[in-house]
Amino acid sequence: MIAKQYPAASPHDPIRELFPGVWWVHGSVRVGPGLSMNRNMLILAQKGELTLVNPVRLQDTELARLEQLGRVRHVLRLGDFHGMDDAFYIDRYGAEFWCQPGQETYKLPEPRHAITAATAPPLRNAQFFVFATATCPEAALLLRDHGLLITTDALQNHVDWSYCTLPTKLVLRMLGFHIGLLIGPPWRKRVTPKGGSLRGDFEKLLELDFDHLIAAHGGLLRGGAKAEVRRVVEATFG
Repeated sequence: MIAKQYPAASPHDPIRELFPGVWWVHGSVRVGPGLSMNRNMLILAQKGELTLVNPVRLQDTELARLEQLGRVRHVLRLGDFHGMDDAFYIDRYGAEFWCQPGQETYKLPEPRHAITAATAPPLRNAQFFVFATATCPEAALLLRDHGLLITTDALQNHVDWSYCTLPTKLVLRMLGFHIGLLIGPPWRKRVTPKGGSLRGDFEKLLELDFDHLIAAHGGLLRGGAKAEVRRVVEATFG
């Protein structure tokens, strides 16, 4: 039998605690020759079980620390353009996989649980939000206990250009990225229906009660996140 091959671990920071029971890993991904950028994984703990959101493969020393935090029980993919490290954690720990139907970028693994607006997350006092208008699957996760909204590509808060090579920085700026909160420009272009708008999805998102935000790229927006999202939505669609 041929052993399954997984993408190697890319450079990343150590596991860092954001809130009680909430950790993150700020890492990297190679997106082309000479091109790399940052990406994040969230680690959520409840009753000794861990849920990984938008997984990033860890190097061995941090894998050992992850296992000290609890048992990896669930893997959540919130965006269609992420997923390269999902299978590594699912196979290593026998974790249950959650994602929206219709994944195209990484069609495997098959989900055990389909994420919809009506799906209950494997976490207490949490809620999925689905960008229903987007032509590619995209969701968010709200942790009500912390007022924390977890997004993927739809909303990104860039605090620096960490793990971005110089050519990547130039490309990102040409694509409309900048420091601060933004709606991902390539994501918006890719998932907006022809002749349509995503504004309605973002207005529904603003009905949620959150104060902090962290995405699959960038850093934590601590405090005032909802007001910032409202400002960005008006600036983008107004």
